[in-house]
Amino acid sequence: MDEAEQSRCENCIVRQFNSLRAMSKTELKKVSDSKVTKKIKKGEALFEEGDKLDGVFCVREGVSKLSKLSSNGKDQIIKLASKGEVMGQRSVIAEEYTNLSAVAVSDMEVCFIPKDSIVHTLSKNPDFAIEVLRHMAHDLKEADDVIVNMSQKTVKQRIAEAFVYLKNNYGEDDQGFLKLTLSREDIANVVGTATESAIRIISEFKKKGMIKTSGKKIGVLNEKLLQDLIEGF
Repeated sequence: MDEAEQSRCENCIVRQFNSLRAMSKTELKKVSDSKVTKKIKKGEALFEEGDKLDGVFCVREGVSKLSKLSSNGKDQIIKLASKGEVMGQRSVIAEEYTNLSAVAVSDMEVCFIPKDSIVHTLSKNPDFAIEVLRHMAHDLKEADDVIVNMSQKTVKQRIAEAFVYLKNNYGEDDQGFLKLTLSREDIANVVGTATESAIRIISEFKKKGMIKTSGKKIGVLNEKLLQDLIEGF
């Protein structure tokens, strides 16, 4: 199967991770015929908070940060969206302006699926509607977890948790550094603290032998120590 055939929604393995798996072959063909594949460079925005979306983005490769601007002008990163995730579906289905911004934190390949394909299938295919609801419910659960973490865990615990999450979900390179490199500012925005505080805590973790650093790169040296900190030991 050549690359063009692999990229068709009917054959794309990525759809197994999202609500598109509940579409019929005919529906998938319609989506595939109408979608546009885009390459997004690291640092580029897929959409900004307050945009009106004419479709959704399905991530084929790479990672995007989804963030919300707070009243004091700081970004709060709500989640990282990677391979298989669909972004913008809540906004499209609810016909509302986007509540979050999406910016690539690595080079990305995404498929843009026009709104009509999604909305039409929602009204005709109950299995697809249930899958969409299931994914939205999962997003709400993740948002709840963010709120609980903010209110009940210290900044040190949240940073330790971020490193363990990045290691377990995105892996390490052959030198033991996290494959997904986030800036110090992004790390601060993930956990909801000032960049200066994040830098200070990262330096403390390094001195204690929990992590190693090389420029922007961070590697987990002792996951048990990080886990003990997360759990309050």
